[in-house]
Amino acid sequence: MAQHTDYYEILGISKDAKDEDIKKAYRKLALKYHPDRNPDNKEAEEKFKKMSEAYAVLSDPEKRKAYDTRGWAGVRDTGFEGFRDVDDIFSSFGDIFGDFFGRRFYTAEARAAPGADLRSAVSVSFMDAALGTERELRFQKSTACPQCGGSGAKPGTQPQTCPKCGGSGHAVRRDGRMGGFFSVSSACPQCNGEGKIITEHCTACHGAGSVVKPVTITLRVPAGTGDGDVLRLRGQGEAGAHGGPPGDLYVTVRVAPSDTFTRRGNDIIHEAKVNFATAALGGEIEVPTLKGKATLKIPRGTQSGQTLRLRGQGIKPLRGVQGDLFVRILLTVPKDLTQKQEELLKQFSTERGP
Repeated sequence: MAQHTDYYEILGISKDAKDEDIKKAYRKLALKYHPDRNPDNKEAEEKFKKMSEAYAVLSDPEKRKAYDTRGWAGVRDTGFEGFRDVDDIFSSFGDIFGDFFGRRFYTAEARAAPGADLRSAVSVSFMDAALGTERELRFQKSTACPQCGGSGAKPGTQPQTCPKCGGSGHAVRRDGRMGGFFSVSSACPQCNGEGKIITEHCTACHGAGSVVKPVTITLRVPAGTGDGDVLRLRGQGEAGAHGGPPGDLYVTVRVAPSDTFTRRGNDIIHEAKVNFATAALGGEIEVPTLKGKATLKIPRGTQSGQTLRLRGQGIKPLRGVQGDLFVRILLTVPKDLTQKQEELLKQFSTERGP
């Protein structure tokens, strides 16, 4: 993924650009830097990849919102990590390239392709997110057929190269518009774009190469995980096509609020009730922490709303500095007083003055 580069700047558009403006800007740049027009030009290829990445993000409402809000980190949380190569771009943008200038000839469909990514969510308590925990996830996904190994062919047989397209998966003709540097292609009608023909199908998957089955995996929620964080489990997505690697599983963590603590970054906040005498004269109280109890010294003359700190008692993330525990003091006023207590308070109020 392009780092430290503004996607809007790459496409030459403003941040309030409309969808049609984004598409027009990308079309103009695609015509200029398309690999067919710039053979063996690594610089043009790199620009083509970067502008395609920018278009992939800004043309998608969810990715664009994440980018506008949190930059590259937000885009990564949507599961998008850029493109591996030029063929990956054409695989993703086949429809729009057809709208622009006819499809480029490539054989990506006939090659091994990674499986689709999956998304899930898990709910954990405040304490489990702070200290780390594990959860079992149960769901259904497609996996490589164990009988044919994902080929779709009956064990002991192999898919055959399509005689019509020679394994490319496409019927191709050159397009003379745009100077002839683009090719228009359509899926081969004999193999449906696969490039291979299965003469004897696997009886377990009926030629699909994958089967859907329930799976159970253990999700490790690292200490310090925040509400809305997305955890990536590599290889736990859908099975790949033509023996390609499986996709990934992205799990959004939902952290339940706590009755005891409020989180602020890696710091946590707790509200503690203290009686008037302890606040005025000073003393000690016991307060909860993430790992038990701690003694907090109350300085003489502590005021209601004052915040005291216990260093190193906050969230300890995998990376970064451990936070602190901040205790906000709330003075309690007694409702029932003895006659002697009332006399003492009146005396205190008179001597102290207004």
